[in-house]
Amino acid sequence: MDARPRKCGIERRNERGESGYSLWASFELPIMSAATKPGPRSLRAHLLLLAVVCVWGSTFVLVKNALADISPLLFNLLRMILAFCCLALIYRGHFGRMDRRALASGVLVGFCLAMGYQFQTAGLRLTTPSKSAFITGMVVVLVPVLSAIPGLRVRHIGPPHWNAWLGALVAFIGIVLLTTPAGSTFDFRTIGRGDLLTFGCALGFSLHVLALAHCSPRIDFEQLAILQIGFCTVFMAISLPLLEHPWVRWSPRLVVALAVTAVLATAVAFAVQSWAQRFLPATHTALILALEPVFAWLTSFLFLGQGLGRRGSAGALLILAGIAITEFIPAGVQPTAHEGVPLT
Repeated sequence: MDARPRKCGIERRNERGESGYSLWASFELPIMSAATKPGPRSLRAHLLLLAVVCVWGSTFVLVKNALADISPLLFNLLRMILAFCCLALIYRGHFGRMDRRALASGVLVGFCLAMGYQFQTAGLRLTTPSKSAFITGMVVVLVPVLSAIPGLRVRHIGPPHWNAWLGALVAFIGIVLLTTPAGSTFDFRTIGRGDLLTFGCALGFSLHVLALAHCSPRIDFEQLAILQIGFCTVFMAISLPLLEHPWVRWSPRLVVALAVTAVLATAVAFAVQSWAQRFLPATHTALILALEPVFAWLTSFLFLGQGLGRRGSAGALLILAGIAITEFIPAGVQPTAHEGVPLT
């Protein structure tokens, strides 16, 4: 869970006419061509991207612990303020070149990003980190389904393939098994409030993916990176007094959580991922990024002693299977299982 740009990709062709997918629509990354040979850079890219995904997965546990010392939406606001300051420092030379189109795109993308994070952190307070991560991973399944709506579909991208619908069905069964108590029937009334809020997070991040796919081809990625985090911070500041009574009790674990999510999981992860994806095929990138909920489950089990149980584990496996089925035939907009920052 982190401040990373919601993962998505738009099919592009390189100078040789070869097609490829840049998984982050907010970044104009070079496409890995057939001429690119595996080597030390490729190995380093695999390891660094894996490290980034490990950080993203571990942030679920970090934030879960930190929420004992701060209200969820206040945590989000402080985190995004720090993230914005980091990105503004890195891309400070781009402020003078922003136009109205960039600002309008930043408002739209930032709103969707804020929606995803507000739901995610509010839900995480009421559910386990592993459940939160696997439900958030539903973004991969929801984006193709939402693309069936003409108003949301990216131009020049066709309707979803059959595998998107099959993947959605499999993942939906998985999410029911994951969120309903053991021994119960498929009674939706037994789904916890935290799980429902987290599903709202998956919907918000899915809209963020589609918004990025619409806006990023026309906006410099540096500007969009700054603006979406900036407007996300504004929307969080506006909604904070309306949705909760903020409180904070400063502690070392809270400071660590804020530093890791804002700096490592956002600014540093940005730089690492944008570099690594130049040397990795899209399939390798998608596979590595899909490991995020697995790392979240591992850290939750190791540090909090929270397992999923047989029913929950079966649901988690079905969600991963749904993600795999959805990725079987690449779509024009190709999200990953990342949290995500999401920019995050």
